[in-house]
Amino acid sequence: MKIKVTIDNKTYEVDVEAVDPEAPGLQGRGPMVGPPTVHVPASAPPSPTPEPQAVNEELVCRSPVSGVVVKVAVQPGQTLQIGDVLVILEAMKMETNITAPVAGKIAAVKVKQGDSVQAGQIVVEFEKS
Repeated sequence: MKIKVTIDNKTYEVDVEAVDPEAPGLQGRGPMVGPPTVHVPASAPPSPTPEPQAVNEELVCRSPVSGVVVKVAVQPGQTLQIGDVLVILEAMKMETNITAPVAGKIAAVKVKQGDSVQAGQIVVEFEKS
């Protein structure tokens, strides 16, 4: 069976073989290890889920695909026109240009080169006009 394991934001594909603990040749090799046990104190309150903040969709640009940021072509304070390249992503071995959906000034860039982004994630915010 193959499983994926992520360590320090790097994903590895690992082959895992299920073994019958009663199989010949396994006796005397020590105890079989099961899934880890997590102990949570009874007094610990559950972590609150952050409420999503309302976003003015006219002032943000979202990634259309999941991928890795190859280049950030803008910086805060920069003025753009519709269609100017904001960010270049690599997705499925192809580069995808994310372009400005509106003309205006950049308020914040939410990603940097090398970041992994998900489809729908905000990559750039624009200033109110």
